[in-house]
Amino acid sequence: MSKFFALIPAAGSGSRMGNELPKQYLSLANKPMIYHAVKTLCQMQQIMRVFIVLAPSDNDWLNYDWSEFTEKLIVLNCGGATRADSVLNGLAAAQSELTIDANDWILVHDAARPCLSSSQLEKLIDELSDDEVGGLLATPVADTLKRSNANTRIKHTESRDDLWQAQTPQMFRYALLSKALTNTTNITDDASAVEALGLQPKLVHSDAYNFKVTYPQDLALAELILKQRKTQ
Repeated sequence: MSKFFALIPAAGSGSRMGNELPKQYLSLANKPMIYHAVKTLCQMQQIMRVFIVLAPSDNDWLNYDWSEFTEKLIVLNCGGATRADSVLNGLAAAQSELTIDANDWILVHDAARPCLSSSQLEKLIDELSDDEVGGLLATPVADTLKRSNANTRIKHTESRDDLWQAQTPQMFRYALLSKALTNTTNITDDASAVEALGLQPKLVHSDAYNFKVTYPQDLALAELILKQRKTQ
């Protein structure tokens, strides 16, 4: 039986948030933002370990209490210059910490998606655990899309047909993901690297709650979602 591991690349600075503190540590519902993703992943029974990939110079992680996740959480200070570098470095470092087989599953999740739910995570694992390639959570594009010219005027309207917005986690087998990231550059997600090998990852229908916190106003929306879940 293949095993399941999660990996959160968290070596970035999140400059668009306009804050000196790296985005993953910004306060959200009285916790650092990354806490919420860590909790959801650690609570999933199928996931054996959760690896956090931090920048080598990260001095903020130790300012918080992570003791509740001791049984599953492993910190790796090997983040790279890009997200892809951090994931690839993390895969190599994880292999030195534990025995991870070529066919074991790796779920790569953004630290800035704190509203991932256990039901979304369970659906991803259920739909992909027997898949030959792997895949990712995603939502069909609902908004009208406009392509601009150099003067920020509309050049033309893009068709929404068959367009999806990629989310995370993105779930691929260890050997395949390592090979894909080694062979590609200038990618923004893991699925793109796998696509570059000529493969077709599966899209697993998610919802808009699993959005990426990118700008300061996104924190307020994420907090509302997390508070609402507590009352349900």
